[in-house]
Amino acid sequence: MKPAYLITRDDGGLDGIAGQRFASYDEAHAVLERYYADLCCSDERECYSIVEVPG
Repeated sequence: MKPAYLITRDDGGLDGIAGQRFASYDEAHAVLERYYADLCCSDERECYSIVEVPG
């Protein structure tokens, strides 16, 4: 069984990004890359991680 990749919020919360599941790390990374693309050092955005979970 292939692993899946889950985006989690570092504070444990749920939102439109956290909880999304992907077949590859690269797919999950692309979502976070778009989210952080316009990040400014003064922005207070949530922090996310990509974790591997059993498929």
